Amino acid sequence: MPGEQRRLAHPPGDRYREAEEKAAAEAAPREDPSASVARGMAIALVVALLGALAIIVLGAIATVTTGLMVVAGGLGFGVGQALRVGAREKLAPGRRVGLAVGLTLIAIALAQLGIWQYARAEGGVLPLIDYLAEVFGPLVIAEFAVGAVVAWLAAR
Repeated sequence: MPGEQRRLAHPPGDRYREAEEKAAAEAAPREDPSASVARGMAIALVVALLGALAIIVLGAIATVTTGLMVVAGGLGFGVGQALRVGAREKLAPGRRVGLAVGLTLIAIALAQLGIWQYARAEGGVLPLIDYLAEVFGPLVIAEFAVGAVVAWLAAR
C-alpha cells in the first residue's frame, strides 16, 4: 500500500555483531584439560631448581655479583609463569602468587647455601652469613627482593 513502511527483518548492524562475537569466542582462553595443580608445581619446581643451579654456577664458579639479580628476576619470572601455564585456573590467583614467591625465595636461599658450600670446598672458613655479607654484601638481599617481586608480578 502507498502509506505503508517497509521494515527490515534484522537491523543492518547485525552482520557485524556476528563477526565480532565469533572473533571474541576465538580469542577467549580455552580450557586446558591437562592443567592441574600438580603439573604447575612440577614445572615450577624444575624451573626453581634450574634457577638455583644457575645462581650457584654464576655466583660461585664464574664469580658474577651484580648479574645475579638478573638471574634471580628470571628465576621469579619463570616460576610465576610455570604456575600460571601449568595450573591455569585450577589454582586460585592468591595461592598461585604465594607459591610463586615462596618457591622463588626458597630457590634463592638454596643457591646462597650452594655458593657458600662451594666456597668452603675451596678452603673458605667463614660462616654462612659472614661469607655472604663479605663477598656479596647487600646484593643478596636485593636478589631476594627482585626475585620475590618479579615472581609476584608474573604469577598474578
